[in-house]
Amino acid sequence: MKKTQLSIYLDPEISKSLDSFANHRGQSKSLVAEAAIASFLCPDDSDRREAAIAKRLDRIARVLERLERNDGVTLETIALFIRFWLTSTPALPEQSGPAARAKGAERYNRFVEALGRRLSSGSTVIKEVSMDFDASEKPE
Repeated sequence: MKKTQLSIYLDPEISKSLDSFANHRGQSKSLVAEAAIASFLCPDDSDRREAAIAKRLDRIARVLERLERNDGVTLETIALFIRFWLTSTPALPEQSGPAARAKGAERYNRFVEALGRRLSSGSTVIKEVSMDFDASEKPE
């Protein structure tokens, strides 16, 4: 099929980009420009792009929902622990303060070490809760 010649004017920056792209692809500038114009004029292309964007947005929404759920589990866990701790731990006598602070600092350091080991192993409470929850939902 015979092609029609078209003369166009481009901004210098666009012309440089076209040259660079065509050289990089090993194609003629005419072929690159023709493909770009065809893509621009094709209504199906915009539908495909929109579908691809919608798919990505759906994936992002699912990730955000999972993060929100995990944050909710974390917040509820901490709140429940604090409530339990505050209601079950008796107040210390005045003379036990320094020893209690020293024991608290020791326990805190052990807690931080255990937390570091657990995080580096990849095991998390969220995963355990999810596994327990999934197992309890399966019919027997």
